[in-house]
Amino acid sequence: IRTRNLNMLDQAFEALKTYDWGIDRKVLKPIDDAVVATHGKDEERKQLEERLTTTLKSEMSYDAKQFVCRKLMTIGTAASVPALAALLFDEQLSHMARYALERIPGPEAARALTEAMNSLNGKLKIGMISSLGVRQDATIVPQLGELLADSDVSVARAAAYGLAAIGSSTAASALSGKSADGAKAAVADAKLTCAEALLAQGDKKAALGIYRSLIANQPKHVKL
Repeated sequence: IRTRNLNMLDQAFEALKTYDWGIDRKVLKPIDDAVVATHGKDEERKQLEERLTTTLKSEMSYDAKQFVCRKLMTIGTAASVPALAALLFDEQLSHMARYALERIPGPEAARALTEAMNSLNGKLKIGMISSLGVRQDATIVPQLGELLADSDVSVARAAAYGLAAIGSSTAASALSGKSADGAKAAVADAKLTCAEALLAQGDKKAALGIYRSLIANQPKHVKL
C-alpha cells in the first residue's frame, strides 16, 4: 500500500508540472492526502515540503504555483521561505506567497516580508504590511510607525491598520507619531482597536490613556 501511495504521489507531482485552470483537480489529490498523512511524521513531511518548494522554483502555471502555496500554508517551515519570498514581487502570486509566509513561524518569514515591504510600492507594499500585521510581529512596529507619514496615503493607512492588528502598547505608542493628513481617520480607528486589545489583555491604564487622547479634536463617532 505504501508503494502504491508513493507511485500515486509521484504521478501527482508529474501532473502538477502541466496543471492549469480547467484541468480536473483530482489529479492532485494524492498531494492533498500526503499533507494529511504526514502529520506528526517529521521526516516524511520534510521530504514533502522539499518536493513542493522544488516545484515552486520550476516553470509551472500560476494555478499550479497557487496550489503549492496553499499546501505550504499548512506544512511550510523556514525551509520554504526562500522559494516563497521569490514570489512576493510577482503581482499574480504575491498574495498567495504572503498567505503562506503569514503562517510560517520564525524570523525567516518575517524578514522576507519586511525586506519585500522595503523594496515594493503600491498595493504589493500594502500587502506586506497587512501580512506583518497578521503575524503581530513586534519588531516591525518602528517601521510601521514611520510609514504612517508616507506620501502614499494608502500605505499610511495600511501602516495604521497593521499597528492595530499588532495591538500592543508599543504599537499604540507608534500611532501617536506623525501621520499623513489622509490617514488621520485610519489612525483614530487603529488607536481604538489597540485600546480594545489592551483592555482584553487587562492593561486598563494603557487603554484609558488612549481613550483620553481621543476625546478632543476627533469626529463625534470617535469621541463616543
